[in-house]
Amino acid sequence: MFFLSPRDGFPKGDNETDTVFHNIHFNASTLNYWNYTYYPINGTLSNGSWCMLMNPPYTPKGILTNGTFINSTWCYLATDPIGDRARAGIGFAVGYALCLIFILVNLRKHGELHLPPEKRFYPIGRRWQWYWSIFVCATALVGLFTGIDVDRYHVVELPIVLNVFFWFLMQMGIIAVVWEGVRHWGSWMERQFIDPNPFVLHQNDKRGMFELWLPIFFYFWIWLNFFLVIPRNWGAIELQRSPEQTIDNAVPAATDGRFKAATFCLFVAWCTIIVSVWHSIRHYEPRNRGFFNRIIGFLGYMPFRFTLMIPLALAVVAYQGLCAWDFGLSPLNVKTNLLAMYLGGYAPTFLILVIQIIAGFMRPNEDRELMRQRRERGQALDQELGLVRKPAWWRRVNGDIPSGGMRDRIMRNVREVGGGRPTARQVEILAERRAAEMEAEAAAQNSGIEMNEIRRTNSTRTAAAPPPYTPYGGKSDQRRSKRTVELAAGLLFPGANSNTPTGRGRGLEVAGEQPRRPGTSERSSSTASGVSTSGQPQQIRSMLDV
Repeated sequence: MFFLSPRDGFPKGDNETDTVFHNIHFNASTLNYWNYTYYPINGTLSNGSWCMLMNPPYTPKGILTNGTFINSTWCYLATDPIGDRARAGIGFAVGYALCLIFILVNLRKHGELHLPPEKRFYPIGRRWQWYWSIFVCATALVGLFTGIDVDRYHVVELPIVLNVFFWFLMQMGIIAVVWEGVRHWGSWMERQFIDPNPFVLHQNDKRGMFELWLPIFFYFWIWLNFFLVIPRNWGAIELQRSPEQTIDNAVPAATDGRFKAATFCLFVAWCTIIVSVWHSIRHYEPRNRGFFNRIIGFLGYMPFRFTLMIPLALAVVAYQGLCAWDFGLSPLNVKTNLLAMYLGGYAPTFLILVIQIIAGFMRPNEDRELMRQRRERGQALDQELGLVRKPAWWRRVNGDIPSGGMRDRIMRNVREVGGGRPTARQVEILAERRAAEMEAEAAAQNSGIEMNEIRRTNSTRTAAAPPPYTPYGGKSDQRRSKRTVELAAGLLFPGANSNTPTGRGRGLEVAGEQPRRPGTSERSSSTASGVSTSGQPQQIRSMLDV
């Protein structure tokens, strides 16, 4: 334990080896032997390793020769009742807890997808403002509930550090909430701007690269604020156990140069928010001429919620800077001005969350809004072209839409074809019928004229003839089912598989022959028919000619 004040003597007792604390006698020689020191300013007895409360009702009942106190109470416990700081903190904690519930509702509403995700606009972009809002509520709740023990601890210790630690995190988070709201508003403006024509704006132009680097620039200053504030020795903030100790240790640590530089970083991040608003209005809203007209247009095009949130964010930055210069108004001070602490440190953050929640309930889901805009554009185009679209129930009433769902359609097709072993027989019947039709067609083409009647093929996909059908007479069910599937595929998709030439390695004349010999009365497509009948017999020279 750090020494709180110069060492005071023990209260006088009955003799030189006796001392009295609240009508309880202790051996002064034993206390001196174990190097205990009494600090009347806070009523504690400590030797640097052990600290005991000496005020009633926590006064020990005695001390043993080995330095052990009887029925003692440790100094660093929550023994005091809650004060005004804790009561105000509980009230704000309830408000932040309610905000957390409504933020989750808004996250589900605005984060839900009703359109296919686009690579240019990631779904997480619209959710970041709500993720940061959840972070702000969580840090505020932890900081406010740990602030209860700031009042209850008789000797200042860890609770004050936890309270201000999460308070600084909350400050960073609320600036990020405002930033993400402004950034996503610009992204939403761009999405509406390019929805009628996706090629009206390029992603790699000057505007697109500016929008790419601006978030990196913003979070760079936020992280600088984080590294200037958070990683430090917080033990000096705990040294507020006496006025002298506070002046010598706590005040210099709470108003050092790092806290001042962190405020500057947060102010640069706030200026980046203003630049983002200006950029979005410049590129996605009509331009006004003249300096005053541009200022009026800037305020008019900006959503009303940003008109309230951006000044409140500036108030957050201003109070953090005030704390870096005035320790009396800082939350790092155990005995700070509570009105300034909650009015400047927690109220702006709470109001920003409330505005964000109300605006979230008033705005529709972006996908639904985009669908509505597309319907309006379609209706406007139809009106310009003089088209009158029938209502949605018109096709169903007139039978244009098949009755039933997809399951009913599949079952209807299955009933037409059949199932199980009857399916194979049905496919064989269809194959035999197709083969009979082809034979009848070949017989009809048996005439003495060069050109026969051109008939339309049965398949609408290709004019290729279906494969010849040979019924399977074996007993293998597996081979029978395989043959059935092949036949069904040939009937449904006659031209899906091209026939592989069987005359590999032969001459051009042989490779160009028909895959099967034409009928007796049919005309061959080969131009070398006369050569094959009047020429010399072919001499086989190698196995490649076979």
